Formats: sequence, structure tokens, C-alpha cells
Amino acid sequence: MPQHDSSSARAPESGSGRSAGAGRQVLSDSVYEQIKAMVMDHEIAPGARVGIEAVSRALGVSPTPVREALARLESDGLVVKRSLSGYRATELLTREGLEQLFEMRLLLEPRAAALAAVNATEEQLDALERLVEEMQTHPGPTGRYADYRGFAALDQRFHDTIAVASQRPLLADAVERLHSHLHVFRIRRVVNADDPTLAEHERVVRAILRRKPDRAAEAMADHLTGSLQRQLSQAGKP
Repeated sequence: MPQHDSSSARAPESGSGRSAGAGRQVLSDSVYEQIKAMVMDHEIAPGARVGIEAVSRALGVSPTPVREALARLESDGLVVKRSLSGYRATELLTREGLEQLFEMRLLLEPRAAALAAVNATEEQLDALERLVEEMQTHPGPTGRYADYRGFAALDQRFHDTIAVASQRPLLADAVERLHSHLHVFRIRRVVNADDPTLAEHERVVRAILRRKPDRAAEAMADHLTGSLQRQLSQAGKP
């Protein structure tokens, strides 16, 4: 099991009142992020068993926050729990799995963008503009997950915010539950300097801001189709 800097994870696990609760949450979040990075960077190999005791020793924490983190990662679709073998990291998406993921996204997200163009509040429109601006300051997925986790989180928030702005809770929940950003960034290793993702995001937002549902749906469909083609073009690359 690879060793990690666990200084941020060694927060007090005991105490009382509000500060103890806050300390436990900080610890839980830190352990979650560290294990998540290990899975995203394949330090825990796809399909490999994730031993709770081994991870707790590697991170210098008790098994409890590790169990909590693995439960969250199971919800994210990054690990799976089996009755006899415990937790294992999920396998990487195959080409077929990737195509099916984007098939679902193309069913859901263009519709969400069209509805957002009609139903988004002014606050949600402002939030989308801020997200696009903030993404321009973060590096894309090159190198280790720790280097691009900010970009990945913003990408997730961008798509989730549009879905929420559709004012269709079931649709927004379906988009969020796909956890598409995690599965895609887990297999995506290199972004070219001329990667069009940000420009595609801007086109989606412009259509939503102008309250043009057809254009918003078209822009989102174009973005997802282009993203799929970029993923497929990298298939088999180191």
C-alpha cells in the first residue's frame, strides 16, 4: 500500500461538543479525499481489493473514517462492496461502457440545458457564469488527480448546476447519480492545449443566458458528443 502524507488526516478523533464534531468531519473528508486520489490515480488498481486495515495503517488513522470514506466512494461508483471479499475498486469503463454512459448523458443533459434556459433563476445564471470563469484558472486533467481535482470538481458542478436549474428534481438527481465526471477523469490522462471543453461550456452558458432552449440543448449535445469522441480517440494511449 503506497504511503501518503497523512498529516492532514491526523486530526483529533475524540473530544466533545461542536468542535469535536467538526474535527471528525474534517478527518472524514480528508481520508475520503486521500483514498479517492489513490483510486483515481490507480495507486489502488482497478479491480483491486481495498483492505480497511491496510489503508488505515497507510494513512495513520483508525478504521472508522476509512469505512466512512469507502461508503462514500461506493456511492460515487469508485468502489464496490462484495459480501465475501469486502471493498474493491471498480474496473475502468470499457469502450462500450463509456459509450453507454454518454448515451445516458445525451438523453438527459441536453433536455436539462433546454429547461434551464427557460427556468433558471438569476442566481443560478450568475453561478454558471462564475463556474465558467473559475474553470479557466484551473489546469485540466494532466498528471496526478491532486493536480486537477479542482478542474474535475468544477466540471461536475457545472453540469449539476445546469441540471438543478432545469427545476426538474428527478432529472437533476439522475444527472448527479451518473457520476460521469469521476469515471471519465479516471480514464482521461492528457488534455491538449487546444482542448475545446471550456469553449463548449461557454457556448452552453451563452444559450442559457439568452433563454434559448433549442440552442442550449444543441450546445450541450455538441459538447457531450465532442467529449465522447475525445475520450474514444485516447483509447489505448498510455
